[in-house]
Amino acid sequence: MDADANSSMLVTGGRGFIGRAVVKLLQREGYRVVSLDASAVESGSDCESVREIECDIGNAGELRRTFEMGPIDGIVHLAAILPTAAQRDPGIALRVNVEGGAHVLGMASMFGVRRVVFGSSLSIYGTYAADRVVSEIDRASPEDSYGAAKLYVELLGRSDRGRPGMEFVSLRIGRVVGPGARSTTSAWRSEIFEFLKANHPVEIAMPYVGAERILLVHVDDAAKMLVTLLRAPNLKHSLYNAACESTTVAELKREVEALNPNITVKVGEEYANGNPRQVDFSRFTREFSFATTPMREQLRRAAGS
Repeated sequence: MDADANSSMLVTGGRGFIGRAVVKLLQREGYRVVSLDASAVESGSDCESVREIECDIGNAGELRRTFEMGPIDGIVHLAAILPTAAQRDPGIALRVNVEGGAHVLGMASMFGVRRVVFGSSLSIYGTYAADRVVSEIDRASPEDSYGAAKLYVELLGRSDRGRPGMEFVSLRIGRVVGPGARSTTSAWRSEIFEFLKANHPVEIAMPYVGAERILLVHVDDAAKMLVTLLRAPNLKHSLYNAACESTTVAELKREVEALNPNITVKVGEEYANGNPRQVDFSRFTREFSFATTPMREQLRRAAGS
């Protein structure tokens, strides 16, 4: 996309975990950013380059008013009801994840947005054997409503891709980790970073068995990949697997505990069903010459090592 640094970029879910990282990255690179989220705007959160807007994407009228405020060149669409909350309230998840996604794409087409980057999920693939490396050509078979909603928006976006002047691209992302997630159901994703400087005994509870293999990506790398897709002059594909790291829970436990003897990582009895255990992301890394920072290095930086 040939947008310049004075372009306006819209980030839906801009006050969420990944959204905050994307907004900061776009801001640092000189873009004007519209950060849209259903949560209330904090007093004084606006700055010269970032405009914070409270908006429910499930309400087409509210969303339209955002687009009417001024031209938007590109969108990173991240707003979603996450899996646990979606299970608790399927109605609101349908309204936001499905209808909201359709509204975002519809407004993007109506108002001449040049590119929409969709923050999708590796859960779209469903469960695969631990030794199977999954690529973009493998079948999509989501096992919950969250993954099914992501797949629906992808299909809808690809059907809109052929419209003159509008591009749609999806990034399928693994489990995002890093400080500041504010998660009550998967607190370990942040705690493995936030507790690394603890000077008293702390316990981090992970739900999975030690032998389970999971796909992790640091929030900063996830943001960089989304912005890479937003800025790329040309896209060869409409779908990319995000670069991530496959590790066992036991390996992660050893690494965290070795960095701080005050930490105990308690493993659970669950298996990470509903997701692949290994993924081929060479399409993205090859096309954009992209490399993530190894998780071990991310942890060591957080520990100050």
